[in-house]
Amino acid sequence: MAFELPALPYATNALEPHVDTKTMEIHHGKHHQAYVTNLNNAIAGTDAEKLSIEDICKNISKYPVAVRNNGGGHYNHSLFWTIMGPNAGGAPGGDLADAINAAFGSLDEFKKQFAQAATTRFGSGWAWLLVTADGKLAISSTPNQDNPLMDIADVKGTPILGCDVWEHAYYLHYQNRRPDYVTAFWNVVNWNKVAELYKAAKK
Repeated sequence: MAFELPALPYATNALEPHVDTKTMEIHHGKHHQAYVTNLNNAIAGTDAEKLSIEDICKNISKYPVAVRNNGGGHYNHSLFWTIMGPNAGGAPGGDLADAINAAFGSLDEFKKQFAQAATTRFGSGWAWLLVTADGKLAISSTPNQDNPLMDIADVKGTPILGCDVWEHAYYLHYQNRRPDYVTAFWNVVNWNKVAELYKAAKK
């Protein structure tokens, strides 16, 4: 089964003004599509064709760099689209809010530490909120299209929130102002989806 580009769960203009329509069109339709196409080409005729993208990531050290880059690109973006949405933002509730307060002291402190990870990642990469093997929340950042699922990650776990800090994610609207983009990101975070992912990761 070849991997496919997932449809956006909202219109390309739904995250305006925080994420502009043109960026969404190019980011989803061009960049993510390229990762899917290149991943399928990279795994053609290999056992990886039968695996889920999660299993490929978890064993990424076994695969060539093209699988790491494009498999990571596909997994990361597939998650990214779902944890954003229109009429989003605000604050998490329930178990997720309790876990954030326990791990970081407060939502504001979590956002501060997450923004630090996102804005200080040199070059291209991602900032993550993840659930570690012992069920705790942690923040990390990864280079390029790496992610915490990968067996080569410095901090391993299940990602439940990711912020893409590749320039293609923000440059049309924010130019070199990555911190402004990261600040705006909180207005489109779908905390209900993040809470759902948190619950699943804790099982």
